[in-house]
Amino acid sequence: MSLSDLIATVVDNDGAFGPSADHLPAQFKDIPYAPFSKNDKLGRVVDWNQAEASTSTAAGINQNRRAPGATGGKYGREPKEAFGAASAGTFAYFHDEDEASFSLVDGNKTSAAKRGAGAAGGGLVNRGGQLSRGGRGGARGGAAGGRGGAQGYARAGAGGRQDYGRAGAAKGGRGGAQGGKFGWKDWNKEQRTRDASVAIGADWVVLEEIEFSRLSKLRLEVDTDEPENLSTHGFLYEYDKAYDRVTTKAEKPLQQNDRLRYNPTTSDDPIIQQHAAKDTAQIYATDSIISMLMCAPRTVYPWDIVITREGDKVFMDKRDNGPFDYPSVNENASDPPLEGEKDHINTPTNLSLEATYLNQNFAFQVVREDADSRVEFEHPNPFYSPDETEPLASCAFRYRKFDLSTTEEEDVQIIMRTEVDSFVKGQGSDEDTYITVKTLNEFDSRAQGSGGAPDWRTKLDSQRGAVIATEMKNNSAKLARWAVQSILAGAEQMKMGYVSRVNPRDAHRHTILGTQWYKPRDFATQMNVNLSNGWGIVRTIADLCLAQPEGKYVLIKDPNKPVIRLYSVPVDAFEAPEELEELEEAQGSEDGN
Repeated sequence: MSLSDLIATVVDNDGAFGPSADHLPAQFKDIPYAPFSKNDKLGRVVDWNQAEASTSTAAGINQNRRAPGATGGKYGREPKEAFGAASAGTFAYFHDEDEASFSLVDGNKTSAAKRGAGAAGGGLVNRGGQLSRGGRGGARGGAAGGRGGAQGYARAGAGGRQDYGRAGAAKGGRGGAQGGKFGWKDWNKEQRTRDASVAIGADWVVLEEIEFSRLSKLRLEVDTDEPENLSTHGFLYEYDKAYDRVTTKAEKPLQQNDRLRYNPTTSDDPIIQQHAAKDTAQIYATDSIISMLMCAPRTVYPWDIVITREGDKVFMDKRDNGPFDYPSVNENASDPPLEGEKDHINTPTNLSLEATYLNQNFAFQVVREDADSRVEFEHPNPFYSPDETEPLASCAFRYRKFDLSTTEEEDVQIIMRTEVDSFVKGQGSDEDTYITVKTLNEFDSRAQGSGGAPDWRTKLDSQRGAVIATEMKNNSAKLARWAVQSILAGAEQMKMGYVSRVNPRDAHRHTILGTQWYKPRDFATQMNVNLSNGWGIVRTIADLCLAQPEGKYVLIKDPNKPVIRLYSVPVDAFEAPEELEELEEAQGSEDGN
């Protein structure tokens, strides 16, 4: 018989799946078959165990308490659409007596101490339908809470083991009733959804999107030990060593000092404009902006950098009253401060304002403002006007040039304005040591967002290592930036102050509990800061901007994802209304001429 003759004998059944009853051979009539679906394998049709397992519910056995393995045979799964389901009981065997009344009794002696459902370990079934691995108190049971399965779940919210939630989520499948990937403390936690640091306009165009995982792989070796010092401006006061003796038992109140300290953006710096006019370099920025780029993979909160390309030059600027002007608090904590009511003193915004106030006043207070303790640099402060009535703060600007070239043929230079806060007279030499002064602040060790920080008044003197280790964990991005800024400025020491509130509920009165010296390079090494990776990020962002046409761009850190995006924005973006009017008048005068 040929293939065409064989195909001609096949009768198509349009009314149902399978052979038609009218054309079924006589030897196959009245023979039952197992229910099956079109998406099942062929062996499913003759799997007799499947039919028996599917009738277990009708026999009075709870399907949720079925033994592991009795899931429907080799090809067992719940079919989406079963044909012949009415014939499912054909191959089933029914007992004369109902098995629903049959139960198994454990004759072993129970332990004296009553445990929860998850305490015994082994193959128990939790609420999520997953098999728990037992262990200590059902900690790996996923659905079970607290120390002991179902009984412990009721007291989990009252302060069970902190590491329980992670173990349950990792080893216990879906994690039970409240489930998910969160720990037991996170079952009702509000999800953090932050807003971007700047409102993204409808006419902005995304040019590049880079994940932090890609940024962490960049490398560029740059000589940070001996850059070219172009000029120095301002003056410095000597650090008062009396603050080295401050302890929790001999604390000093933080005073409010009225001093002027300037922090203009790159494009508003007259010294940088002079170098740009001479084509001294291709990239211009400040140490604050460069340190943010170099430590970008550590950041959690949103930030943005305004980048302007003019010819073959790139200017990196910050916005006024942007993230660069206010240091964050506990940004990297596992449970950072939560935005709540506007009047609450422990919101991220209010804590950032408080940290800015503390950093400025602590740096003003710990210097000796005497004529004998003052060192003048070769140029005066370029931002200070003689019309100002308030005195200047101790601050010196060092303009330095770094070589970012990757080959001997190319010439890529960056000029940045760096800052140092004070100096210490060298021992045995006439050279002074430049230092930077920074402040860590404690707001309330028991408040939400404290990140598990110990009480400084009881632990700072006896366990300072634990205090700084907690701060390194909760403020990884901020401390890494401070270390990088000190290295870029050529500061040989970094003075860290520990400042706390007099009363945890009062954010206006503070006291100095202690101080500590750090070498910036050792501090950066201790925090695993890779300068080569940071320089690679800076060079990559600069190359992306140099590859674009002239115009204005914005580099934005996504507020909720570890991603940065480069946007092309209109030229008049971020301009103040007064500046826009002046720009329009200037364009009108040019058109009139």
